[in-house]
Amino acid sequence: MNVEIEPVLRDTAPQLGAGVPYALKVVAGQLAEDPDMGAPSGLPGVLTVTVDGDLFEDCPDLLVGYIREPDWIQIRFVRPVSPPEPSGELPDQEREQGRDQEQHADPVTAAVTVREVADAWHRITSWLQNNAPDSYAALRDGASAAAIAALEGELGIPIPVELRALWMLTAGDDGADGWGCLPGNMALMPLDEVAARYRLKADAQAHQDTLNGDRPEEEQIIVWKPTRIPLVALSPADSTMGLYLDAASGYLGSWSRYHEASDEVLDTLVTYLEEAADMLEAPALATRDKPGLIGGTLVWLSSIDAAREDRWQPVTG
Repeated sequence: MNVEIEPVLRDTAPQLGAGVPYALKVVAGQLAEDPDMGAPSGLPGVLTVTVDGDLFEDCPDLLVGYIREPDWIQIRFVRPVSPPEPSGELPDQEREQGRDQEQHADPVTAAVTVREVADAWHRITSWLQNNAPDSYAALRDGASAAAIAALEGELGIPIPVELRALWMLTAGDDGADGWGCLPGNMALMPLDEVAARYRLKADAQAHQDTLNGDRPEEEQIIVWKPTRIPLVALSPADSTMGLYLDAASGYLGSWSRYHEASDEVLDTLVTYLEEAADMLEAPALATRDKPGLIGGTLVWLSSIDAAREDRWQPVTG
């Protein structure tokens, strides 16, 4: 069995502890002998193994995620094991939601989607690490399965597999010098911000529902639908607008604090991330936005302010 370690992990693993690269090599050797030693991660096609950090010098307890093919394994992510949640167990309703989602999802399609998200996101983070280290450092570690399940329970809707996959890779973008790393300098929202924005939008719709009771059907106002999950904000410090993922349709759309009507984006999360990666890797072909650098920070041209425009250097390669 051929076992590969995602190239970006070779550079990032030492940041978790000097002994982590060696621990990964040991895990790779064990997987070559026993490819099915991992446990299901909650993402189709992704298995995880835990590493006892006490067995290695300068190494925390780790969760290692990998994808297995008939004759090939690739280790895709590694992160410190999260401490146990104080509550101990997830509520029965949350566990049932997770089971229902897994049962109704097409496992082949879901597994392909997980890999597409992971591939696109690794292309983005690899570029950031090599070209914009400040932006790379601003990305948060991946969320635990328990944290995602808790958010799913709070929202009351199943989280789509593509969004679950992304959040397990990164749980938000704190921004570098006020800029997020996505086109338009937008930033992935931390999970607590996702929940807070969802509540605000749901409350706004509840108010409209009260007013809609006195309106003809054709005049009723819909500012939010319960299947919409806020995902991206205008910037790390500005949540007046952003993008949501509609769990029902699978498409992204625009949201705003002021509820004004806007055109649907009509990207899937996969195509959105793939296009961002394409624009970074081939900026000459970029159409929606142009990537550039100010020092070690990725700054997209579309929303740069005039005061700093003279410091902006376009990405040419």
